[in-house]
Amino acid sequence: MTTEIHSPREDVMTIRLTHHDGSAPKSPAFPVEDGHIALKSSETDGDITVSSGNLRVVVDKENYALTFYGKDQFLTKSDVNGQGYITSSSQNYIRERLDLGVGENIYGLGERFTNFVKNGQTVDIWNKDGGTSSDQSYKNVPFFVSNKGYGVFVNHPENVSFEVGSEHVSKNQFSVAGERLEYILIYGPSMEEILRKYTDLMGKPALPPAWSFGLWLSTSFCTDYNEETVNSFIDGMKERDIPLDVFHFDCFWMKDFEWCNFEWDKRVFPEPEKMLAKLKAKGLKICVWINPYIAQKSALFAEGKEHGYFIKNRDGSVWQWDLWQGGQAIVDFTNPDACAWYRAKLSALIDMGVDCFKTDFGERIPTDVQYFDGSDPEKMHNYYAYQYNEVVFDLLKEKKGEQEAVLFARSATAGSQKFPVHWGGDCLSTYSSMAESLRGGLSFMLSGFSFWSHDIGGFEEGATPDIYKRWTQFGLLSSHSRYHGNVEYRVPWIFDEEAVDVTRKFTKLKMRLMPYLFKQAVTAHKEGVPVMRPMVLAYTEDPAAATLDRQYMLGENLLVAPIFNDQGQAEFYLPKGKWTNILTEQVYDGGQWVSEHHDYMSLPLLAKENSIIVHGTEENHAEYDYTEKPTIHIYGFENDGSEANTSIYQTTGQQKATIHVQNKNNEVTVQTKGLAEYTIIWHKQHNPATKTYETTEKTIKLS
Repeated sequence: MTTEIHSPREDVMTIRLTHHDGSAPKSPAFPVEDGHIALKSSETDGDITVSSGNLRVVVDKENYALTFYGKDQFLTKSDVNGQGYITSSSQNYIRERLDLGVGENIYGLGERFTNFVKNGQTVDIWNKDGGTSSDQSYKNVPFFVSNKGYGVFVNHPENVSFEVGSEHVSKNQFSVAGERLEYILIYGPSMEEILRKYTDLMGKPALPPAWSFGLWLSTSFCTDYNEETVNSFIDGMKERDIPLDVFHFDCFWMKDFEWCNFEWDKRVFPEPEKMLAKLKAKGLKICVWINPYIAQKSALFAEGKEHGYFIKNRDGSVWQWDLWQGGQAIVDFTNPDACAWYRAKLSALIDMGVDCFKTDFGERIPTDVQYFDGSDPEKMHNYYAYQYNEVVFDLLKEKKGEQEAVLFARSATAGSQKFPVHWGGDCLSTYSSMAESLRGGLSFMLSGFSFWSHDIGGFEEGATPDIYKRWTQFGLLSSHSRYHGNVEYRVPWIFDEEAVDVTRKFTKLKMRLMPYLFKQAVTAHKEGVPVMRPMVLAYTEDPAAATLDRQYMLGENLLVAPIFNDQGQAEFYLPKGKWTNILTEQVYDGGQWVSEHHDYMSLPLLAKENSIIVHGTEENHAEYDYTEKPTIHIYGFENDGSEANTSIYQTTGQQKATIHVQNKNNEVTVQTKGLAEYTIIWHKQHNPATKTYETTEKTIKLS
């Protein structure tokens, strides 16, 4: 075995293992940003030390082992016989095996619905359309994060098999078929720093447009609908004073079983241009469902077949199957002409008034095929999701501008975070499935992704009014929020009147929170730190946070604990410090578990001590001027020396105002820059009360 060590960034090392080097590398490959950092090395009789920044690897020359250190902290080790070459009758493999330390937990590996901590699991990085209730996943990412200060990205788009403390309980091993294995070890030391450095390599998430953070309403999947139905939903939301930013047309905007022909079904939408113009006049953005499959019944099938736009069998014929729809073919995005053809169909829809696309599917990609550019089918199976979403996202950037491009995507792999937003796929309308969805989302957030959504109310089956209301709370406290179902409409009034009240309250709350949420989105875009943060990411040093998967931090300052039962009973953990429920004003001491009851108008939504939460004045849309007379809510700052800063951004992503709060010598001062007029509400925590200050001053002292 030949071992090569390379550094694409400081504190990052690439380890490449090669057995037989006679074959050329196969495409595709992940687009890793390589800065070609010069390595430092030294050698003694017994070992070689190689370093990049604060990361170093010591190579034991006698026994051949690799030991990784971050500064002087031991991280992990590829011990004697850790690397292996495995032969079988059909395929050969290379394996690497790293030590799992006592108390070490592994997280990530994509959107996984199994246990949040991956120890004890075998995980195959292979995209599948399997719903949210198994070990299958739509979004597989060969990247994990350890709570011991490092992360590992296995730089292979094909199947990577991980055995995380499963085959050997004190080892974390991974293997790939073939003669080469390359992995990239990233030193943090914090989990946030690991994500920053990983997304430096693989690309930062784009900043979604501000309007995309508003409420999305869907026609649902297998429901009957036409222009009259669509207008009844939209007008019904307005009549009930429920803010709505995006309306989504699911698959039956096209004629049934002609998916995809990219043409409006004139039987139910006879004048689509006029309809879209009317909807946009109501202040709505428009999303339509698409996928990369072309049914034989579609008028586009013959066109794609004639020009060679589809993935082919090895004999040159079009690859087809019937699993989704009769005789479907799959667009070959390795063919530039096929990409241009596909883009042209979508471009016509954008010209008609469509603002974004739900890029469904992309997981069921065969391997007994050939591609236009000769790409390896095994590597293309997962990578197809990247190419598919990249083609659509780049078209939106070109047609609508970089700041307006957004998708609602299901499939993904490493690097796909550059094309937000992703949603969690086909979940059931149950509390178990709601918890599965959150578990998957939190794993996804620890895999380099920053923006995530899910089907409010669940996708499969009908939701009960209870599930609908509790999922609404959770959904509107996620980065992106969409009502969607399978056989049932998801407008709140079909459940009960209280569902209408819950939807109104939490949608308006999210709209008011947009200055805070958009600031978190800009941070995600610039740094790669997700908007929805697992507790272990925010509180790695708190042992109680290690396994928490039913609560999360919404940005830097707000803790959300959705309710997962029909008794309204909330159970959540609070790290040390004072916490204030921003809905009820109740103050809690941290460092404890809390169990309490909530009605449907409430849930645990808590600001941590010494937080600045900016509310806007608009509650009917997500996109507005966040500096126009905002209300600055401050929590804590009652102890000498406490201090915090925040910023308010324009919807273009540019910083427009700053706020600094400080307690110095027991005198609390608020300083602002870029605000003409604002209100401060000080939520005192040691002596629960609120004080309000309306001012145009740049500096104000609070009593």
